[in-house]
Amino acid sequence: MILMNDFKAEPPELQAAMLCAAKRVIESGWFVLGKEVSAFEQQWALACGLGYGVGVGNGMDAIEIALRALGVGRGDEVITTPMTAFATVLAIIRTGATPVLADIDPQTALLSLDSASRCVSANTKAVVLVHLYGQIREMDLWVAFCANYGIALIEDCAQAHLASLNDKTAGSFGIIGAYSFYPTKNLGALGDAGIIVTHDEKLAVRASQLRNYGQSVRYQHPELGLNSRLDEMQAAILLERLKWLPDFTERRRQIATAYFDGIKNPYVTCPALPESRSAHVYHLFVVTCPCRDALQAYLQQNQIQTFIHYPIPIHMQEPCRNLRHDPFGLVNSERHADTCLSLPCHPQMSDEDIATVIAAVNSFQGK
Repeated sequence: MILMNDFKAEPPELQAAMLCAAKRVIESGWFVLGKEVSAFEQQWALACGLGYGVGVGNGMDAIEIALRALGVGRGDEVITTPMTAFATVLAIIRTGATPVLADIDPQTALLSLDSASRCVSANTKAVVLVHLYGQIREMDLWVAFCANYGIALIEDCAQAHLASLNDKTAGSFGIIGAYSFYPTKNLGALGDAGIIVTHDEKLAVRASQLRNYGQSVRYQHPELGLNSRLDEMQAAILLERLKWLPDFTERRRQIATAYFDGIKNPYVTCPALPESRSAHVYHLFVVTCPCRDALQAYLQQNQIQTFIHYPIPIHMQEPCRNLRHDPFGLVNSERHADTCLSLPCHPQMSDEDIATVIAAVNSFQGK
């Protein structure tokens, strides 16, 4: 079976390095908010071209803390996409703010500028822009859009590690960026982990305070925060995995290039090409097919695992059915949810695996 992710196939050198990192933490006797966390915060902020990183417990908390650090809360509205992991919207709701859902661009599955403009109101405080599947696009337009309306641009970079456009990295375009290091991400921990990145020192200080019960100095709590601290073990693991990320990212791009060149099936549409080679890191390679379920079943029969990202748009999830959305509707999001399928695209795939996937997709004959 060709898997969507194959952690057991990772290089033995990386596995050995992670074991050494774990041993280093155990022998240090310091397990929360220590040297490993500080080192990873500095290195990841540097990788993003920013001055500050704040390690947190997971990607959802990163979005919530980013919003709260900006003062977003009850009575405010935050525009985002219905084509995302549920955590994006749940983070907004947890701040007390109200998510407002704009539709996607059918060519990219990213948030549509036109749709977002129809969602702006006097209560709009921010846009959470999701770099879905690992792609960043039109960032100059999004920066101008948010500046024009006087709202904050927050980047959900959970799937876009090291994606860059015009020499700027995901997370550095807006006022603050939020990353997840869930194990399946391009840079993944061995459990939950996340980080906030920013160029604003005051925001970084407030985020650091919010992640630790709202504590400014020990036992002093000027505001209500939460318990969301990146732990030393995960930070140490991430420091080792970060060394491999450029090579792993390059392999993902090689796989994507092979798919673009090799998939030739009238029933299957490949994703839109990126603005530049560095602007997509292929956390997922997502095709669309009008008979998606049949394609998925066919690939499964051919020993190829696939997933759907995402089968149910946010506005069709039971707790979110009454959220305000684009008055023109969310037709593109609904269509994408009905037709999208993620093919295997991970660094441990062999050339033979890639050829097998391409051959199977091309031999699919529809319903």
